[in-house]
Amino acid sequence: MPETIIRVDMKKDPREQDQLPHNRWHPDIPAVVNTRPGRDFRVELMDWTGGQIRNDDNASDIRDVDLSRCHHLFGPIHVDGAEPGDLLVVDVLDIGPFQGHEWGYNGIFTPQNGGGFLTDLFPEARKSIWDFHGIYATSRHVPGVRFAGITHPGLIGTAPSHELLARWNKREQALIDTDPQRVPPLALPPIEQGALMGSLTGDAFKRAAREGARTIPPREHGGNCDIKNISRGARIYFPVYVPGAKLSIGDLHFSQGDGEITFCGAIEMPGFIDLHVDVIKGGMTKYGISQAMFKTSPVDPHYSDFIVFEGIGVGEDDTQYYNDVTMAYRRACRHAMDYLTNFGYTQEQGYSILSCAPIEGRVGGVVDIPNACVSIAIPTEIFEFDIKPNAAGPRHHVNSSNADLARAR
Repeated sequence: MPETIIRVDMKKDPREQDQLPHNRWHPDIPAVVNTRPGRDFRVELMDWTGGQIRNDDNASDIRDVDLSRCHHLFGPIHVDGAEPGDLLVVDVLDIGPFQGHEWGYNGIFTPQNGGGFLTDLFPEARKSIWDFHGIYATSRHVPGVRFAGITHPGLIGTAPSHELLARWNKREQALIDTDPQRVPPLALPPIEQGALMGSLTGDAFKRAAREGARTIPPREHGGNCDIKNISRGARIYFPVYVPGAKLSIGDLHFSQGDGEITFCGAIEMPGFIDLHVDVIKGGMTKYGISQAMFKTSPVDPHYSDFIVFEGIGVGEDDTQYYNDVTMAYRRACRHAMDYLTNFGYTQEQGYSILSCAPIEGRVGGVVDIPNACVSIAIPTEIFEFDIKPNAAGPRHHVNSSNADLARAR
């Protein structure tokens, strides 16, 4: 087993850990540990909220979660010999939940606190709890579904340089300024409230907290990409912007569909990740790489039968959009959720299935003006009953009055 270089205690608050987490990107956050190229190691991680969500049937914790504290990243890890302009090569060797904590959660967030891809349709905080059975997940809140998860880190990346950090903050603030009162906001600016900055204290803490980029979006360095295929066996190539690269990891997912559409859209969990690191000297220039890239994992559920829902760039009010992939993805999701109600699922349960299960979201075309076309493919084998159309017509297999997503109360 690889040596554990970062440990967490799930009984302690994030601010009481021996190796303190951080929830902002800033080059001045000190590394908590060193490693060397060619080494295998293990990192233990809390869930992205730092333990704010409970295994129960009350979604008030989703409604009230403090997003200013999220994500909880562990690291930075200083990789000896890594210098700006290099590529950090990270192999994902293994991932899993902690023993005795074989469960995770999915959440629908309110527009005032995060929102989600379809937040206008689902403004109420809701939650589903998922139990792990080896590689499989089931939920008391979404009956009739069982699928193999593609376990992966939702968030992994290197530290930005001061110059890159300033670019991020400038361009994201310019976007916010176009509609500063929007709910949910267009982007999340630096904020000192809730900031965790590793071992920084005093004036250094305050300065970095005022400048540090929030961890919610992906950026050039990787970050919160939420790509489900960065699983066991994947290899990631990260640009290096600061000495030692300062690699940080967090936000483990047991499973997720393409898009992670409910915002807290995967099955979130604490657990461990085993990694191997190497360095390609001068790799950014050699390959012209300015943004993280990766080689996909060879691990994938062997689902072979899918039902596929098409979406086009036309709004629900029949407004025509020009090559709008976002609108097309929205319509494909709506089509799929509406279809699943034929079998007794609520719209919220369908939303959770699309977000958690290993669905495939693909862009079919962006050249056939004016309509972009995307597809959402749901594996039929994840259901305990046949969801394909037939001459007899659909029948309800799920009684949503007995099982639905948890509400806040």
